[in-house]
Amino acid sequence: MKRRHFLRSFAGGGAAMLAAEVPAASASKMKISRVRYYQSTGDAAQRKSSVPGLFNQSTNVVVVETDAGVSGIGEGGAKDTIEQCAAAIIGMDPFRTEEIWQILYRGYFYPAGREKLHAIGALDTALWDIKGKALGVPVYRLLGGPTREHIECYATGYPSRGTLKETARACVDAGYRAFRIGPADANPWDRFDMVQKTFERCKEVREGVGKDGAWAIDFHTRLDMSDAVRLARLIEPLGPYFVEDLVRSENPAVYRTLRPQVKVPIAVGEQFGARWDVNELIEGHLIDYARVSIPNVGGITEFMKIAALCETHYVGLIPHFTGPISEAALVHACASFSGPVLMEMLPRATAPVPHLPRCFDFRDGKLWPNDRPGLGVEFDRAKLTEISVISEHAAPMPIYRRPDGSFTNW
Repeated sequence: MKRRHFLRSFAGGGAAMLAAEVPAASASKMKISRVRYYQSTGDAAQRKSSVPGLFNQSTNVVVVETDAGVSGIGEGGAKDTIEQCAAAIIGMDPFRTEEIWQILYRGYFYPAGREKLHAIGALDTALWDIKGKALGVPVYRLLGGPTREHIECYATGYPSRGTLKETARACVDAGYRAFRIGPADANPWDRFDMVQKTFERCKEVREGVGKDGAWAIDFHTRLDMSDAVRLARLIEPLGPYFVEDLVRSENPAVYRTLRPQVKVPIAVGEQFGARWDVNELIEGHLIDYARVSIPNVGGITEFMKIAALCETHYVGLIPHFTGPISEAALVHACASFSGPVLMEMLPRATAPVPHLPRCFDFRDGKLWPNDRPGLGVEFDRAKLTEISVISEHAAPMPIYRRPDGSFTNW
């Protein structure tokens, strides 16, 4: 007797899920039949609880449907990049995530840039959601299973409790592993004044978190090289958990010059895409933590490859915060990584999101893996506006394959 799984789909409006009974053995014979794209930024509550719908940091919702009634959810991409990428995968097997990723990344005239990777990441995340639902397991079990009970978080933008010292103390007391700040703020930016003021802020935060708490700072790529080095040296005795984005990110090789001049732990990568953006920093031991995120790198498929690269070179993961669906995906990816992990969390983003009755599980300053199939996210499509439906296959470039059937560039 064939084992069967009850699979939940997004068919029909509202949060209710339809159950479809599909033989487990035939799950890989499913075909992608349709991709729907929803605008998430029109809801005021959603704007307050996630990243705005920027072209290169969208929280718009992508739903990939199959001919078996199983659907998956992702997040990200712009309308034009989603439509181009989605059209290329209509009719494909959703279980072949690696092949799909390679075709979307390499199957056009240029390799995908960072904005297009955002769309690829949205689709790839949805495909992993389909896999988990079709097999009746959470995605982290498909990635090797959990390696930790929960995922520690640090807070960005923790609500003020009065002074900076009092706010830092409250953040740690709420269960967060670390409290993060940015540099002192002023416009125009006086480099000498701001370095000194930032140092004073760091001293106050260090006192606030106490001996058992941790703190971190993001330089926001705002400092020139000499100022970044000077500030990093000033705060070194204060023991930051990490110092983020010390200088501009266009040229990763700059860290070959910067790294020997500072001793603070360095975290870089939130502005990067696929592994070719960050591999030099990881392999050269120029950073201590990779800030790469989903969907920015191209989804779960690519994130796990970067994670493996990090493990190889003893680099930890501190993913940048993203939208709620992608944050849920990061829980699965980070839960299965054996190295150090610390995830960014905006406290305001823990508020309920109208179109997501269920999403990530956050409590006591931590993110917790759950046993719900797929990503464990439920989507109420009635709460959002559908702005595009893609159901016809279109691939502008020819697809070439080697004799064994594997994909190669056109």
